[in-house]
Amino acid sequence: MKNNTRIIFFVFIALITISMDVQAQKWEFIKEKEGIKIYTRKETGNNLKSFSGIMDVRCDFETVCNLIGNVKNVDWWDKNLREIRVLLYEKDKHIQYYLVYGAPWPVTDRDLCVDATVSTDPATGARTIYSVPLLNTIPENPDYVRITEYWQKWTMQDMKNGKIHLVLEGYVDPAGSVPDWIYNMVITDTPLKIMRGIKERVEKR
Repeated sequence: MKNNTRIIFFVFIALITISMDVQAQKWEFIKEKEGIKIYTRKETGNNLKSFSGIMDVRCDFETVCNLIGNVKNVDWWDKNLREIRVLLYEKDKHIQYYLVYGAPWPVTDRDLCVDATVSTDPATGARTIYSVPLLNTIPENPDYVRITEYWQKWTMQDMKNGKIHLVLEGYVDPAGSVPDWIYNMVITDTPLKIMRGIKERVEKR
């Protein structure tokens, strides 16, 4: 009887934990601009928020995949990108690179090593690029603040009607002395700027 009571107790705790985690990860709609929908959500156990951007573009699938999945096509990236160094590039498979972002004074510039895995869903054909920090590869530079908590996920789905459905999700802890409230105030600009750059580039073609 004691064992059964114990099992029921642990199942109850597990259900509560799962429920809390699901609630914490619910996306909240923030705004829509130029056909791009922006969402945020609070990360579990963290005051910082992650972001999501969703849009459809009129373009062929391979053009979009090559633009997003080719680290050599970076002219549409953030204008504050000061340096990019490609460490590894396997087309449609695996990418590793090093970035330096310029920050406005008096904030210190940030750097980041990225490890990105590219995969394709055999059932739906959706292409995914999932990026996480690449640690212990590039020595830390005392002039920069190294970002070590980060993830980003691109999902590209061919809708077969002349449109490509794009979803960008991500989270980054800027580290250093950036207050959480400032980060959360500007985090919605990140997916909007990135996806606007893609939309302008591919639809011009």
